[in-house]
Amino acid sequence: MAAAVASRLSRLLGRSRPQVGRPMSSAAHSGEGSARMWKILTFFVALPGVGVSMLNVYLKSQKEHERPEFVAYPHLRIRTKPFPWGDGNHTLFHNSHVNPLPTGYEDE
Repeated sequence: MAAAVASRLSRLLGRSRPQVGRPMSSAAHSGEGSARMWKILTFFVALPGVGVSMLNVYLKSQKEHERPEFVAYPHLRIRTKPFPWGDGNHTLFHNSHVNPLPTGYEDE
């Protein structure tokens, strides 16, 4: 009788018997239900999210962007020695339309 009262009391307090195995692992849920959930999330959340992101990038790339005016700040584009490629003044991935040299844009 005391055991029945103790088990009923522990259930009321939310304490159950110690679980065998790994109680915090994702294996506590059914494997098929978990796989189904991730499949649904992939097709209905992740892929539409990628599609919306691609549409956003495409629409933003259609507008012509103005190049900002060059301001020769003294703390930017400091060259203490030349780069080991090319003429030594251009960065490795230099784009003459958006990357200015220390003296300004190349085509101005």
